[in-house]
Amino acid sequence: MDAQGRGRADDIDPADQWVLNPNTGEYELRLAPSAAQSSVPGPRGSGDRGTTGRRGTTGRGTTGAAGAAGARRTAPARRPGAAAPGDDAPSPRRRAGAPAEAAAGRRGRRPVPKKAKGKKVLMWTGGSLAFVLIAASGAAYLYYEHLNNNITSVSDDGAGTGGFSKDRAINILLIGTDKRTGKGNEGYGDKDSAGHADTTLVLHVAKDRSNATVLSIPRDLITDIPDCPTTQEDGTEKIIPGQQRTRFNNSLGQEERTPSCTMRTITELTGLKMDHFMVADFNAVKTLTSAVGGVDVCLAKDIKDKDSKLDLPKGEHTIEGEEALAFVRTRHSVGFGGDLSRIELQQQFLGSMMRKLKSNDTLTSPQKMIKLAEAGTKALTVDSQISTIKKLADLGAELGKFDTKNLTFATVPVVDNPAEKVKATVVLKEPQAQQLFAMVRDDVSLTDVKQQKKKEKAAEAARLKGTKAQASEVRVRILNGGAVAGSAQETLSWLQVQEGVTKSENAGNAEQPLAKTTLEYGPDQADQARRLAEIMGLSGAAMKPGESVTNAQGVPAMTLTLGKDFEGAGVPLTTPAKVPEDVQKATADKVECAK
Repeated sequence: MDAQGRGRADDIDPADQWVLNPNTGEYELRLAPSAAQSSVPGPRGSGDRGTTGRRGTTGRGTTGAAGAAGARRTAPARRPGAAAPGDDAPSPRRRAGAPAEAAAGRRGRRPVPKKAKGKKVLMWTGGSLAFVLIAASGAAYLYYEHLNNNITSVSDDGAGTGGFSKDRAINILLIGTDKRTGKGNEGYGDKDSAGHADTTLVLHVAKDRSNATVLSIPRDLITDIPDCPTTQEDGTEKIIPGQQRTRFNNSLGQEERTPSCTMRTITELTGLKMDHFMVADFNAVKTLTSAVGGVDVCLAKDIKDKDSKLDLPKGEHTIEGEEALAFVRTRHSVGFGGDLSRIELQQQFLGSMMRKLKSNDTLTSPQKMIKLAEAGTKALTVDSQISTIKKLADLGAELGKFDTKNLTFATVPVVDNPAEKVKATVVLKEPQAQQLFAMVRDDVSLTDVKQQKKKEKAAEAARLKGTKAQASEVRVRILNGGAVAGSAQETLSWLQVQEGVTKSENAGNAEQPLAKTTLEYGPDQADQARRLAEIMGLSGAAMKPGESVTNAQGVPAMTLTLGKDFEGAGVPLTTPAKVPEDVQKATADKVECAK
């Protein structure tokens, strides 16, 4: 700890620098007086960690705490018992008539807040990754500013939504880069490399916050990288050309690509629009695991990996720092010895870290929370849309609402690249990969979440059960409610010519666009609705019991409105209800031993 990163070490514990202000009832930061310091650099310069887009070094002349705080105030003449010159936090004042001794007695050494405020913290760890939320007590403006200065951010270049809200799902891109940044990391990653998207995860938190899914993207997956508009250091924009049929991990670092390019690649691959990104290097795993007091892991066998430098016997262990980094980088000694086996190991590690972060011991300890806030804000690079503590805390509050038992880790289904004789890369396994992407896009939980939605889904499923009318008896009006122009006529022709639904008509455009395709029908048209749903590949959720309408012949008919999700006549719109076979997945609440 460097005494808030402002040039004072002395082995000061951050928790020892907080005292109660009797006038406000809040804890405030108190830095002990010290001799004048020489000018020291800002929180992190461009050469500190070498990450693309980091801030330049900011020199600051400091004199005690006043330099640390940017000398926002002018200190008054010192009173007996007042804070030393250079400490720009206000000193505690006595209430009228209260003796000085009483005021001094209220200065607690290790404060315990009366009530935890915004303490739900979770943030992503990385070198292999990046998953942890952020929490700062907010009791001291100076410390708030200090944490803000720790944060490094780069532009998302319009690749993300730029925000999040409480009434929709949240998608966060988490990247662990293998760039050799930070002290003691010379032996890791590729020498002289700008780094790659070595470990990539997509965190999807459900709209109702009841569950979450983490998709692991294999680094050796062959995919297409799109053209990437990228903001340069001088503020100008440069379009970095895309690349066809290349490894996914080339979406970051290579050809000057930034995290925004990895964002675009993920959207192209999965159809998921990202809200924000977080990037971590090797130091993130070290500092974050130490900040939480270590992560518990389990090994089903002895592991001695000369490449990752992991040397652990069979059994349970608590690891942190260098040992934690070695654990998440190990691959040759587990499973089949490849990247997919390493992904499983990392998922087990993250599940354990999530449990540690959610434990009462971590969330109620001011000392641990301060250490976690320090480590977290220094460990990650985030997009510029969430580059303040407040924004990160707001995001963390949303991400922290789900129960860890409903957090599922899944790896995108892949197979060996058939174009290679010597297998080194993988390609998507179809149709399982597309089915998994559809489940995440449509907010379908990969865990059995007990909630009211189960009753709704049962009712939706019941709509598909029962007798079905003949295709020739189905009467339906087709409206275009947001699909590609011409979709209503295309569907009409397909239904009449290929499916025998001859009593159908094109009714033009809907009054309002719809996100989802719907079929509305009257009480006596359920058998017709079931038949049309079967033909169109509609789910029970798309079927809306209501009122029938009158068609051009003056006969009662159903209404089929083609929404923005419509992909063409004959393309099913049913979202899978179960995880496809062969999808590797695990939940964060279960302890599993690496094999």
